[in-house]
Amino acid sequence: MQLASQEGKNTAAFLELVPEQNSRSRIVRPTKIQIERELEVVARLMDNQFAIPVLGWRFGLNAIIDLIPGVGDISTTLIALYILVSAVRYRVPKITLLRMGVNIAIYFLVGLIPWLGDLFDVWWKPNIRNLKLLSSRATVSAAEARQGSKSDWLFVGVIVATLLTLLFGSIAVSAFLIWSMLRMIQQG
Repeated sequence: MQLASQEGKNTAAFLELVPEQNSRSRIVRPTKIQIERELEVVARLMDNQFAIPVLGWRFGLNAIIDLIPGVGDISTTLIALYILVSAVRYRVPKITLLRMGVNIAIYFLVGLIPWLGDLFDVWWKPNIRNLKLLSSRATVSAAEARQGSKSDWLFVGVIVATLLTLLFGSIAVSAFLIWSMLRMIQQG
């Protein structure tokens, strides 16, 4: 009996020293995760590579490529998806993956507006925004970031499929509008 009472005292002392874990306690994450250099280079190249000296404004290849009608918005959106897909390997929370997808969707949809969309795209900088989200929310280091969970890949697959649906939908609408205009010109 003495052993049982000793064990009870030790357990009570142990429980006093260990803080109670409940479902609302925060998950401890590393404070600063080193992101692969190639992701930083892609983000900088696409969004901040060049500067206008007097004004101090920065822009990247996104602003230049977006000027190519039709092809520009599509190609820069696909490049932005690269950072989103890479975020899965860093085990970024799903809400952050969704925010990254929304950043890309805003970039793509507003970018479809001629000229005004191009100016917005220079300001929005989706790659830099998503890289900051990735850096602040990554839960594993680059060395550990080799693969994500199946549910994360599935979740990002849904986001990418939605973005690709927007892409192909805009292509279909553009083709329909051009076809309609050509028919009107032929009839009129």
